[in-house]
Amino acid sequence: MHDLSFRSLSEEQLAAFQTAQHGNNCTLHAISAALDLLCGVRLPPAELIRQTDRLWWHGHFFRLAPGWAVPPLMQARLVNYLATSYSLPVRARKFHLSPEILHGLAGDGSLLALVTLYWLPGHAPAIYYGRDANNLNATGGMGAHTMLFAAYDPSHFNAAGSPSPWGFVNSWVEQGSSLYWMTDRDFKRGWGFPIPWLANHAAVIISKTTEEVTEI
Repeated sequence: MHDLSFRSLSEEQLAAFQTAQHGNNCTLHAISAALDLLCGVRLPPAELIRQTDRLWWHGHFFRLAPGWAVPPLMQARLVNYLATSYSLPVRARKFHLSPEILHGLAGDGSLLALVTLYWLPGHAPAIYYGRDANNLNATGGMGAHTMLFAAYDPSHFNAAGSPSPWGFVNSWVEQGSSLYWMTDRDFKRGWGFPIPWLANHAAVIISKTTEEVTEI
């Protein structure tokens, strides 16, 4: 596998689209970055959070509850709702992909993929910032986290010498200078968590299109 990145942008260029989350809102930050990268449309995460929470109370369920998680199917429905509401040329759909197919998508400048990691207590997959060897996901409890897949670089190593080829726009820094990276083993383990209808290599593909989105 060779190195690929969205529209051949550099790590620094992609990292500038990162925003720092507060609360259980990683998906909203990832969607905001995806729409900015694909369409050049800036919908701030804070506005998306307010909007999805408000919509929940009016019967539009794009997250499990106000302030709670947004699983993959709801991610796709939310992106399509935003596309309709703001006349954006994008469409989203959930797929279950192999890591090999996902890797190849990094070089397609017409789409981006939201991926969600899951883990059991004591088994959180490591996530590194840039080439730092400090694991920023060293949590002891059960959890899940959504990021925007943006690059694959087999020559990327962290400072401890571990190859970490999977690169993501992540919501743990405000306009950072680096992406967040994972080893092949940790990424495949977290992304391949065996819940068929929820996880199991689920990816929400957001594609740029000229078609009007009407499905919500």
